[in-house]
Amino acid sequence: MSDERPHRPRRGRQPSPATVREIYRRLRSALGPLDPPRRLDPLEELVVTVLSQNTSDVNRDRAYAAMRRRFPTWEALADADPHELADAIRSGGLANIKAPRLLAILRELREREGKSLDLSWMRRASPGKVREYLTSLPGVGPKTAACVLAFSLGRAALPVDTHVFRVARRLGFLDQRTNAARAHAVMEDAVSPALRVRMHVGMIRLGREICRAGRPRCEVCPLQDLCPTSPSVLKEHPTLRRPRRNGRKGVA
Repeated sequence: MSDERPHRPRRGRQPSPATVREIYRRLRSALGPLDPPRRLDPLEELVVTVLSQNTSDVNRDRAYAAMRRRFPTWEALADADPHELADAIRSGGLANIKAPRLLAILRELREREGKSLDLSWMRRASPGKVREYLTSLPGVGPKTAACVLAFSLGRAALPVDTHVFRVARRLGFLDQRTNAARAHAVMEDAVSPALRVRMHVGMIRLGREICRAGRPRCEVCPLQDLCPTSPSVLKEHPTLRRPRRNGRKGVA
């Protein structure tokens, strides 16, 4: 079979199934366990994901804790004044954008679900129904819906955030015409259901630690020989190459 061995894909072609499996194996080997975050209630995961946009996990958690201290119930949060909510989540960044977005979501949910704001029905619903429902909410896109599916409901989804999008494009999963919205369908088609959530975790960690925006650290990347982008990066920075020692490449 043509995909029996992993290989570096040519530009414009997606990694083969064997290469996808090897990418996952190497990410797990280099970065350690790729377990997803602790499972949250669907509504809690939805809110946490909105707060996580364009900030660190530490600042997100700080903002969430401050918000729940100020507004201890979902009902109280839904009734919050936008300025008071923005003040409570200030540590998470973009508070003046996230506060009205959260309120719009919660108030729409209250119209649909009643005062209880209970989304536990999602645990029994199909992934397609959950995705369709979530993306019909104001300001909720495919990444947020995928996070709820993957991290709250344990479904085989692969959220594509900024880090995953960058890494996936450099690895050849996505071409230049694929936007962030379309990327979710492309990635879930390329990665088997059993690997999707952990592949997401691995690609995020790789994007934060190695495959950074600007110049990626290809010289220390465990996927260097599988990545169609690494040859051009290393060619531009030849001093990053280390001589072979004992038959193995050195790394910085």
